[in-house]
Amino acid sequence: MKLKIFLTCVLTPMACFCLAQSAPKEKTAFQTGSAWRPEIDVRSDIAIVYGAGDRKGMTFEQRVQSWRDHGYQTHFMTGIAWGEYQDYFLGKWDGKNHQEIGQMERDGKVIWHGGGVPYIVPVQSFLEYMKTAIIKKVIDAGISSIYLEEPEFWARAGYSEVFKKEWKSFYGFDWRPQHESAENTYLSHKLKYQLYYNAIKEVSAYAKSYGKEKGMDIKVYIATHSLVNYSSWRIVSPEASLASLPGIDGYIAQVWTGTSREPTYYDGQKKERVFENAFLEYGSMVSMTAPTGRKMFFLTDPIEDWPRDWADYKKNYQATFTAKLLYPVVNNYEVMPWPERIYTRPYKLAGSNEEVLIPKYYSTQMQVMVNALNNMPLSENRVTGVNGIGVLMGNSLMFQQFPVHKGYNDPAFSNFYGQTLPLLKNGVPVQTVHMENLSFKNTLKEIKVLVVSYSNMKPFAAEVNQHLADWVKGGGVLVYCGSDDDPYQSVLEWWNTKGNSYKVPSEHLFGLMNIKAEAHKKLTFGRGTVYVIRQDPKDFVLKADSDQEYIQTVKHAYEVDARAGKLLFKNNLYLPRGAYDIVSVLDEHADAKPFVIKGPVVDLFDSGLPVLAQKVIHPGEQGFLYNITRIKDKSKPMVLASASRISEEVNAKQAYSFICKSPANTVNSMRILLPAEPKSIAVTGHAGGKVTDVKTSWDAGSKTYYMGFDNSPDGIKVSLSW
Repeated sequence: MKLKIFLTCVLTPMACFCLAQSAPKEKTAFQTGSAWRPEIDVRSDIAIVYGAGDRKGMTFEQRVQSWRDHGYQTHFMTGIAWGEYQDYFLGKWDGKNHQEIGQMERDGKVIWHGGGVPYIVPVQSFLEYMKTAIIKKVIDAGISSIYLEEPEFWARAGYSEVFKKEWKSFYGFDWRPQHESAENTYLSHKLKYQLYYNAIKEVSAYAKSYGKEKGMDIKVYIATHSLVNYSSWRIVSPEASLASLPGIDGYIAQVWTGTSREPTYYDGQKKERVFENAFLEYGSMVSMTAPTGRKMFFLTDPIEDWPRDWADYKKNYQATFTAKLLYPVVNNYEVMPWPERIYTRPYKLAGSNEEVLIPKYYSTQMQVMVNALNNMPLSENRVTGVNGIGVLMGNSLMFQQFPVHKGYNDPAFSNFYGQTLPLLKNGVPVQTVHMENLSFKNTLKEIKVLVVSYSNMKPFAAEVNQHLADWVKGGGVLVYCGSDDDPYQSVLEWWNTKGNSYKVPSEHLFGLMNIKAEAHKKLTFGRGTVYVIRQDPKDFVLKADSDQEYIQTVKHAYEVDARAGKLLFKNNLYLPRGAYDIVSVLDEHADAKPFVIKGPVVDLFDSGLPVLAQKVIHPGEQGFLYNITRIKDKSKPMVLASASRISEEVNAKQAYSFICKSPANTVNSMRILLPAEPKSIAVTGHAGGKVTDVKTSWDAGSKTYYMGFDNSPDGIKVSLSW
């Protein structure tokens, strides 16, 4: 493969440098607020440097350079709804105090992200600060990829004077307290949504324009939680609408244990369902960007924001990690946030109050998983089960979660989970479909049955219903679930204004299809079919054994009306992806049988990387395996798995060598495919000294060699001959 050679020259007041290099790989990344340290040298492609502020004894530019000096591409991330912007808040930037822009609750309290850092109402002066004090500084430092993190406006906020001014400017009439009516709430949340949409549009456009002046092609990404999580956590964010902005090049899907462990109802029980929740979160991010082709990084975190114990972190990391790998259309990853937090901060051992740094077995396993992501391929394979069932979702899911009006409640976001969990728990890899993307012709291309409810969201325009009606007319099968009696059905919106007089938005949808929405009756329009269940989807999960009508309706719609084949229910999701096997076995299912994968396979969730004749995964567990049977050329030496990043591989006659790098104070574990058992090995450090404490073993059946030794960020050379 020929490498393209290019010359990048950037001239700034603070830096002038020229780099001749090959086209960079931008597949894996991590974000860090720290300068380079040997303990956190993760060896991904990209170090995303967080925050533009100077540190004690170190400027921002020096912090960036510390990562460049160790071979990293450097990108930049900063919060757009909060951050260490004291020079702005306290008036150092423009001589004016801006402490009034914090998001405020009904009782007058400001919502804080941390000490002295409020969540922000993005007024124009703040946007000017972001552009001229942050973005300009970063581009001047030679950084061409910028991530704007977490554009978040809390649903419980909306009572500050600056917000009231923004309301008057946007709507043309005086502010209305959101707690007084559903309509006020809806209007308030729409404004919050629009404020951050406009903020990102303006800041990203400035970044592109200023970069162009400097001869740089600036990329702007949004690091954001999923629509599922923001709706559940009662936060408003622009989400799907950003995908169509010309200034946005992609996203980081911020999904991790902390978001996915949010308790949900299913079969009448409220509890954590981390894998299932993560699967739906990642899926909603895929749905959001698929039609636009924007780049997507999937994030997961080996720990989380709240103090737990290491065993808890490990279990839930495996669950979220498996969930993201079950989406083979994405192969770019933020492998972790804050390595300084993961590697250098103590947490409790399970069943103990003793706090220790990350245990060696866990750091080794984590690094095996992280380095597998460097090689994770895209795949045309599909997760086992029926992939043609979709659930419609939209940004207005965030508009109805807080506060409660007229006694109508949606506990734990159950109207969404009522549509998804009964299918997912039966082994159906249900897809979510963003209504904002219905105008793209391929959005519903592979959907056979689409579940729709306007109980906890509303169509943002009449065009949404028109797209759905056209899809049904062409042969689609729609299952509508909803009693349509929530207080948001009558908010002042397009279906009851400007010549429209529909009582509820679904009335407009059914009118387009010339059908009367009767429950328990099969309705037809064109070549398609409509079923109506006059229950809100939350009813399917809030009580035990309440989802059978829903499940059987979807099954009949899929098999009979869509004529798509048998809708099989099972207790697992499985995906072969390159040489990797990824599987999750679901609990809370009538079938409690384990899932068995025949070997030889390498267990990548075991720090010892054992070769197994078969792997048995039980309900409630996940598996991540390297399947040796799918290696095409077993005569070629290769590292199958390693708790280090491999480079500078050299294959010679009866010899194989490479360099491996990973953070200091961690232990490497490697499984290497070889034509024969090695007769000699040499393990040497960066300075040429011999590494003596090396653990080795040969597995004759799989022709793989195990090696274990202490890691080094400077690199350790391994030479094998046979």
